[in-house]
Amino acid sequence: MSTTTPSIRDTTRDEQPIFLGHSPGSLGYRRIMVAMFAAGLATFVLLYSTQALLPAFGREFGVSPSASTLTVSLTTAALALALLVAGPVSEIVGRTRLIHLSMWASVVVAAACALAPNWSSLVGLRMLAGLALAGLPAVATAYLREELHPSAQARAVGLYIGGTGIGGMAGRLVTAPIADVAGWRWAMGAAAVFALVCAVLVGVLLPASRNFHPSPASRATLVRMARDALTDRALLALYLLGACVVGTLVATLNALGFRLTSSPFHLSLGAVALIYLVYALGTASSIAAGRLSDLHDRRDVVPFGCAIALIGVALTLSSVLPVVVVGIALITIGFFWMHGIASSWVTVRAHASGASTSQAASFYLFSYYVGSSVFGNLGATAWTHAGWHGVVLLTSGLLLVSAALIAFLRHVPALAPAQHRTPAAA
Repeated sequence: MSTTTPSIRDTTRDEQPIFLGHSPGSLGYRRIMVAMFAAGLATFVLLYSTQALLPAFGREFGVSPSASTLTVSLTTAALALALLVAGPVSEIVGRTRLIHLSMWASVVVAAACALAPNWSSLVGLRMLAGLALAGLPAVATAYLREELHPSAQARAVGLYIGGTGIGGMAGRLVTAPIADVAGWRWAMGAAAVFALVCAVLVGVLLPASRNFHPSPASRATLVRMARDALTDRALLALYLLGACVVGTLVATLNALGFRLTSSPFHLSLGAVALIYLVYALGTASSIAAGRLSDLHDRRDVVPFGCAIALIGVALTLSSVLPVVVVGIALITIGFFWMHGIASSWVTVRAHASGASTSQAASFYLFSYYVGSSVFGNLGATAWTHAGWHGVVLLTSGLLLVSAALIAFLRHVPALAPAQHRTPAAA
């Protein structure tokens, strides 16, 4: 095997070369990383573009804090439902085709949201945005597992998750300052333009799948794939873990704007948005966790994220703004640490157990976005009825459940890796 080959292959005497995936340093690897980073950016800019605007919606449309969070929670709920379809569809139509379709449809719907004539139309369009956005997260980790060499898969997923983190930060940073100056419509229009630029980058750079093999479009095949992804104990625990950790973050952030724009802080929307700069730490966290997972057992790495997030929740009880910001930063770091590891773990475990990787990823993300929708809305409800102490009680409970799931995963027997494909036991 030549040491100058851009992507690693395996050959036998009488067989065609087997493509084992783009290796780190190759042109294909770099194109995938840039494209998937941009796709993650766009998806999460659009998904959470309204979170920093919730107080503005309350003033504009006269809705309560809980009602305003519907622009986030119903979007993630629609996304969760669409994932159950997008995963199986990708097994038939292909990964890259679904990614491109999802990107462009999302841009169109985002532009329509900025023109929504009333509250009901805005909520309806945000639900449609959730459906349009589902194509990328449904197949991203499966695409990375198939198209990259095993030695780089965990770090690549960490980088992709990092892109989603920066996207979540950019969505809030782009919209809130513009809303302060020009109103929420211009803010959401700016988010749509940002996503358009990312969609163009993905269209130009993302390599076509080489290790994807379409499945027959039959009901029996789809049922079998779903059954295999729902009968493994470790996969079920990972699905629930995703719901709990994202619920912790979204519940905190949904209530954060209301807390910081009221007494004793009285911050503007633009000032609150600056706090989302801590997402950059989350991006670094997911990348670091991915690199450590390439070197060590995931079971030994993931508990650190839960401990960091618990400390962060405790710090947010302070009435001193810098301490609150540190607490939000630690929650963000812990979330991305755990989510980055769990995302890659799901596809590795599914592949080792013989289940469909895209179907398992879809179930993980379905649980993840149901958790985001349900617990995110409960965060605003807790704020309305019990103030910040109610939010802390909710998020602490979610993290304690996460800790129990992590302890359970440490005792589930690991599966031997499939030949050539997984770098460590699942």
